[in-house]
Amino acid sequence: MPEGDTVWQTARRLHTALAGQRLTRFDLRVPRFATADLTGRTVLDVTPRGKHLLTRIEGGLTLHSHLRMDGAWQVYGPGERWRGGPAHQIRAVLATERHTAVGYRLPVLELLRTGDEERVVGHLGPDLLGPDWDPGAALRNLLADPARPVGDALLDQRNLAGVGNIFRSETCFLVRAVPWLPIGELPAPERLVTAAKKLLEANRARPGGSRRLYVYGRAGHPCPRCGAPIRKTDQDERPVYWCPVCQPEPSS
Repeated sequence: MPEGDTVWQTARRLHTALAGQRLTRFDLRVPRFATADLTGRTVLDVTPRGKHLLTRIEGGLTLHSHLRMDGAWQVYGPGERWRGGPAHQIRAVLATERHTAVGYRLPVLELLRTGDEERVVGHLGPDLLGPDWDPGAALRNLLADPARPVGDALLDQRNLAGVGNIFRSETCFLVRAVPWLPIGELPAPERLVTAAKKLLEANRARPGGSRRLYVYGRAGHPCPRCGAPIRKTDQDERPVYWCPVCQPEPSS
């Protein structure tokens, strides 16, 4: 599932390609909005909010999309072949004279009034990569249920927005805690917020969506800190990775 850094990069690409440009084509291939046509209107901006994308268009309208597991937006130049997937996977086409943005496999795609954006993103906690970032509020949200496992609390977008399964493992590694440690038992829990912010900021600038990872996807490989083999298990049916030496099990 794309995480906050990937969504931020996607928003930047879309904003660079579309913002300030007049739409020459507007095609939503979902039944509810199939007849909507905003051709001739200007794209104002594309803003990420956690894992959500908000494309604001002249006339007080916003195209809201969410990538979830395998959705993607691709940007093409004039005459460039579309390579994001077969035609039946296309859910949206937004074109200007300079670029065409094509949304593939988008599980969430809706057109709403810009004034109603809070209906779809108002539940989110502070955005790790957004202008509303508030580490104090994020920490209070995380600690609201002291018995909740650290990993689960990080994934809950109501606490702080932008962490997905990859950065759950990575953040826990940085603070030397297993993901199933009750968050109320984590020493200096503010470190969790600082680590998550550091990780997403560092990775949003890496080219091509590449990431520098410590433990995620590295089961059996040596820990970059101590050399012990990285382990893997599942938490809520999703894989988590940790170092058994740097992230010791909580004492019973």
